[in-house]
Amino acid sequence: MATPDLGTDADAIPTREEKDLLGVLPVPQSAYYGIQTQRAVENFHLSGVPLAHYPKLVIALAMVKQAAAEANHELGYLDATRLAAIRHACQTLIAGEHHDQFVVDMIQGGAGTSTNMNANEVIANLALEHLGHAKGDYAHLHPNNHVNMAQSTNDAYPTAIRLGLLLGHDALLGSLAQLRDALADKGTAFADVLKMGRTQLQDAVPMTLGQEFNAFATTLGEDLGHLEAQIPRLLCEVNLGGTAIGTGINSDPRYQRLAVERLGAISGQPLVPAQDLIEATSDMGAFVLFSGMLKRLAVKLSKICNDLRLLSSGPRAGFNEINLPPRQPGSSIMPGKVNPVIPEAVNQVAFEVIGNDLALTMAAEGGQLQLNVMEPLIAYKLFDSIRLLTRAMHMLREHCIEGITANEAHCREMVERSIGLVTALNPHIGYDNATRIAREALVSGRGVLELVLEENLLDEASLADILRPENMIAPRLAPLRV
Repeated sequence: MATPDLGTDADAIPTREEKDLLGVLPVPQSAYYGIQTQRAVENFHLSGVPLAHYPKLVIALAMVKQAAAEANHELGYLDATRLAAIRHACQTLIAGEHHDQFVVDMIQGGAGTSTNMNANEVIANLALEHLGHAKGDYAHLHPNNHVNMAQSTNDAYPTAIRLGLLLGHDALLGSLAQLRDALADKGTAFADVLKMGRTQLQDAVPMTLGQEFNAFATTLGEDLGHLEAQIPRLLCEVNLGGTAIGTGINSDPRYQRLAVERLGAISGQPLVPAQDLIEATSDMGAFVLFSGMLKRLAVKLSKICNDLRLLSSGPRAGFNEINLPPRQPGSSIMPGKVNPVIPEAVNQVAFEVIGNDLALTMAAEGGQLQLNVMEPLIAYKLFDSIRLLTRAMHMLREHCIEGITANEAHCREMVERSIGLVTALNPHIGYDNATRIAREALVSGRGVLELVLEENLLDEASLADILRPENMIAPRLAPLRV
């Protein structure tokens, strides 16, 4: 057997040495990140999801750093040469370049310090390269002294989280709006398909399949409206300028207003400074509310998918009222079986989002005093929920909803056979007669209509009028009985 090639020293990745308060550490020569990022990479092997997995967060970090640099320059603390280099570095990140350098795990200790330093080091080294200096030559431009000037992780990081969510929420809202519209389209297409409505999985009263799908569209439309109205209110207040605990230590008194103004201009978002920076630095309430809204959407999506799986069940031994588009063979042992895999997958996404909300809630509660050190988990769960929901709604619409068809004749047959039909006759034949007819139909297996005609409770013309779909699915004046 051949001996595996274990490599030699010549095969080692070239490195440069950097120094921090803990000592010296080799960093890959090609890396734009530095020693503090390297330590975080070695420390945190947890989720396996790096910062780069969420591009909007990386972009938001770069925007925060650019805004801070511009504010510090305007106040006279940062020279024009370093400003230009930092701005160039930030703009390359905003354009989507070098995101692979954001390598820290989303779950990390230190309240996000590793994320903040990952951004500071990448921006510093990109800026140094732009100025013609080597990576790590921090005497010319320093990650802390210049890129992080007048900032702390405790204001830069939560500001970037809020901004990243604002930058990314349009995709969520767009996916939700498209799904709502697709369901509404099915509501129109199925407007004349009469079927039995059900409560507690038992036959209730007639309705149309169009009404059922319109209800799906309406409930998602409600959430779309709430998200559109609430997201800016929840996320636009930022604590940039509060630095370590909200007192603004190590920043100019004019810095907060300028930095937030510049960040709003760079990002195009209506950002406002927090009124109480100490409260804003420690409180995670806005994130809890936002996550709760995402959980509510997940619950609604899961309920809709439960209904789709029930309505399509069978096909011979189930409801079989609708047909879902077949996406893949459903069994390795049962020939011909096709499963509702798209709704099943959305159900699982919903469970994940609900779990994310619980984890985030515990993280928000787990803060102490002037800082919540669990913010990395809060950020991870929010970005993860948005990504999952956006993809799930797109998948559900494209691979399921748009291709649904109705089994109209079968739906009508079940209405005519259902004991629940007697409820529609109740105003016309009276509750006692209706109860007796229902009991007899159950015992004998005969149809409700057959028994009503047999007992001369209604004639065929009256029954035909009552059973017209438009007369069964909305309020209607019933005959007066004395």
